[in-house]
Amino acid sequence: MVKIGNISLPAFPLLLAPMEDVSDPPFRAVCKENGADLMYTEFISSEGLIRDAIKSRRKLDIFDYERPIGIQIFGGDEEAMALSAKIVETVHPDLVDINFGCPVKKVVSKGAGAGVLKDVDLMVRLTESVVKSTHLPVTVKTRLGWDEQSKNIEEVAERLQDVGIQALSIHGRTRSQMYKGEADWTLIAKVKNNPRIKIPIFGNGDIDSPEKAFEYKNRYGVDGIMIGRAAIGYPWIFREIKHYFETQTVLPSPTIRERIDVCKNHLLKSVEWKGTIVGINEMRRHYANYLKGLPGIKEYRNRLVTVKETEEIIAILSEIEQNYEGYSFERTAIELINYHEKCPV
Repeated sequence: MVKIGNISLPAFPLLLAPMEDVSDPPFRAVCKENGADLMYTEFISSEGLIRDAIKSRRKLDIFDYERPIGIQIFGGDEEAMALSAKIVETVHPDLVDINFGCPVKKVVSKGAGAGVLKDVDLMVRLTESVVKSTHLPVTVKTRLGWDEQSKNIEEVAERLQDVGIQALSIHGRTRSQMYKGEADWTLIAKVKNNPRIKIPIFGNGDIDSPEKAFEYKNRYGVDGIMIGRAAIGYPWIFREIKHYFETQTVLPSPTIRERIDVCKNHLLKSVEWKGTIVGINEMRRHYANYLKGLPGIKEYRNRLVTVKETEEIIAILSEIEQNYEGYSFERTAIELINYHEKCPV
């Protein structure tokens, strides 16, 4: 069993990464149903919370069926981070997570997200301000460092543990890499194997199959794995990994009926939570992965991203299910969507 404060997780938990414009309640719901053990909200601006910005406040929506659930915040000002943590506490999440990993320019330029990697002293002060302002467990999500010349994650891990964080998730890339190249888990393993480190260490980056999850679990010795882009349009990744851990056998790929049922469920939850227009528009990024592997599916995808009524989309999805009934999906590595302008940190 893994403990984060008073939160009990399975012996090797699978975490759903916080992803901007992706990790909303509808998406989290389908991932929870398929085995995610701990999930996080999209990251929320501390300044936005303090200004009572509608978009930031809406991201505080959490539901009991999601628990344990963490709310992730970001910012570069100690006072604002402390105050935003108090605001977060009012909606009763299970933990508060700090984003020190988002690499996109609009965040970094404000001295937040991965921008803080250039100033470890500031990172420590920001973290301490949050820890002192809340009774909730505080965790951190970060990267190896700013660039190849400043991979400071070993120092960062010790210093953040010293000021009170209770778990650390590490993406195996630097900020300068963005999402390019291969994630380097060797430094994640060094943090985990440091005798000074007593908190859970979760690895993140490039986990896109049960076999790879199993290999990295055994090779790097982390306490759990965080999965991001591989879950987009494919929430079954969590159950597949758990099955492989238990049996070393691969589950059959979800059938066309399963894919369509989950896609419909995701759509209806999205419309219910966001309203028809926004709910439909924001579902469009998910269809390609839900339908990946179907021959001749491009025409259907084009229709799905142009219609504007929920009933029409449901009808198209039902037509796809009918026309591809009995289709056998070959199991291949899951195609990852490259979100260079998003923030799956």
